[in-house]
Amino acid sequence: MLLENQRTAIVEFGKKLVKSGLTTGTGGNLSCVDRAENLVVISPSGIDYDEMMAGDVVVLDMTGNIIDGKLKPSSETGIHIGLYCRRPDVSAVIHTHSPYATTMACLNMEIPAVHYLVGFSGTKVPVAPYATFGTEQLAKNVSDTIGKFNAVLMANHGLITVGADLLRAFCVAEEIEFVARIYYQTKNIGKPVILSDREMNNVMKKFADYGQRKKKV
Repeated sequence: MLLENQRTAIVEFGKKLVKSGLTTGTGGNLSCVDRAENLVVISPSGIDYDEMMAGDVVVLDMTGNIIDGKLKPSSETGIHIGLYCRRPDVSAVIHTHSPYATTMACLNMEIPAVHYLVGFSGTKVPVAPYATFGTEQLAKNVSDTIGKFNAVLMANHGLITVGADLLRAFCVAEEIEFVARIYYQTKNIGKPVILSDREMNNVMKKFADYGQRKKKV
């Protein structure tokens, strides 16, 4: 099977999206790109994640033509390919309908640095203007908004996250949903205190060395 490992990973992370409460049913979509082969591996349209198999995952070229797979690819294929073209540092894209991030999206309200974990996106999470799902205009709006951020809210729709691989994009989706919830809750209680861009830049520098990273020898 062409790009079997990547297709299997799409199935695994699709199930994780549901188990983590980041989406429901067949909502959302996810993909990864093989830069060496210039091929995109993307979830099929309208298939329940719990029923999805590796053979259901679709392989496309960078213009959206189906290279391998019998099913129709995600309706948001244009967003995924647009982001891969815009951001050469990105190798995975995840779209969720997570409740709190989607709440902010439906308010057309960006998520500021109410908590330092917004640094998984950058200094904030911006909002891409609304357009009908599955359209070229929506794909353009997301690509025009992403900049150097790793997460974008789609107005009245949901969340898009990007990363160097599926694990990283998934982690961004989890952490931004947490921050969205904190922002929602703080706004219900009072006026949130927002961290400065300077502090967020310090946070993101610390993120680069966080965890059990091997030192170069």
